[in-house]
Amino acid sequence: MNDIEYLKKYLNPADLEEGIKKLKQGIPVQYIVGNVNFYGYTFEVNENVLIPRFETEELVEKTIGFISNYFEKEINILDIGTGSGCIAITLDKEIKNSKVDALDISTNALEIAKKNNLKNHSNVNFFHSNLFSNANKKYDVIISNPPYIAYDEEIMDIVKNNEPHIALYATNDGLYYYDEILKNVSKYLNDKAIIAFEIGHKQGKKIKDLVKKYLPNTRVLLEQDLQKKDRFIFVFKDK
Repeated sequence: MNDIEYLKKYLNPADLEEGIKKLKQGIPVQYIVGNVNFYGYTFEVNENVLIPRFETEELVEKTIGFISNYFEKEINILDIGTGSGCIAITLDKEIKNSKVDALDISTNALEIAKKNNLKNHSNVNFFHSNLFSNANKKYDVIISNPPYIAYDEEIMDIVKNNEPHIALYATNDGLYYYDEILKNVSKYLNDKAIIAFEIGHKQGKKIKDLVKKYLPNTRVLLEQDLQKKDRFIFVFKDK
């Protein structure tokens, strides 16, 4: 489905002309329509949250698979930097024996996430936090698709000009949030736990090195996306 067909599907005929005009101005079709499909669920999106990508669906799918093979009990999950809430809500819907918390530093993003929580009849506990600053318990799974684009990295204009930079860019060549999470994560993990990250396709080795630095007694798995690019890091803590 191309962008014009997408507009025709979701916009009223009276709004179509204005929608096409915005499309020609370089506004993403998902922001014009106001929603996007993610893992079979519909999520409201606007300029305060990233537009969910296929790669993030892959992150969720792989995480669900690892969870099903790793745990045999009710689990607690934390989504760091939740944005629209798509990861947290999907995990809440798909993993029945789970309790899901999700945090974000952006209050505007949290407003959208809470709307999506209601629309999808999910039970995620969303709260405001700068990484772990307001987290106060331990988790079996911590998942994050943090900002990972370096400030000098070239990205498409439609992304750079529309999507929130706070959710795109990170210092330290895009590694800042991985370093901060891994540096502090131990006190928020149960004895048996999984950490799941979406990463930039050139960051795999550096993030694996960070895991070895901060969590030396864990197993690390680097996985590729459907485009055969390094895209996911999974960390397994057994004790």
